[in-house]
Amino acid sequence: MTYLTITLAALLVVVSALLFQSCKRVINEPAVNECIMTRVSVRAYTADKVSETQIEKMLRAGMAAPSAVNKQPWHFIVVTEQVQLDALAEVTPNAKMAASAPLAIVVCGDMSKTLEGEARDFWIQDCSAATQNILLEAHALGLGAVWTGTWPALERCAAVAQVLDIPEGIVPFATIVIGHPAGENKPKDKWNPRNVSWEKYGVLK
Repeated sequence: MTYLTITLAALLVVVSALLFQSCKRVINEPAVNECIMTRVSVRAYTADKVSETQIEKMLRAGMAAPSAVNKQPWHFIVVTEQVQLDALAEVTPNAKMAASAPLAIVVCGDMSKTLEGEARDFWIQDCSAATQNILLEAHALGLGAVWTGTWPALERCAAVAQVLDIPEGIVPFATIVIGHPAGENKPKDKWNPRNVSWEKYGVLK
């Protein structure tokens, strides 16, 4: 092997390593874990507004969620006007805090994008994943948020649809109420090893 061949081979190794490092996605696992473990449901907010940049980041996070066969059967309604927030608080008893919040994002299922047959209801899992992503992004942005369920309470769905002029085929799934937290909110330790089975149901470690 000649000196030139050895040099070229060494250069190729260096270039490959540099390309790998530049392409490799660096994921800060401690930061991700911290965000998950410290997220709490926040129901009291300051008067500060949520910026459009923050809103877009949360929407992008929601749309980054996994969905069955990548159908993405969701639609997001951003609510910032006080009259609309008051109306949502009025018709949804579990979202009364919307009246004192600067923002709500209503996650809806788009029935025109669902799978067919028994797989149709996978939209519920898809919208759940999107909702959780929005909650985590809100927390990462220093905001406070709470997931208030709408579906499958049909009366609630109809009331929210009326307030927001939602057409048939778009199903209100959840209202995420969001704002800057007022006061301190401490996360709960929900770890319980008895909720875990190993290899077969009921087998504890």
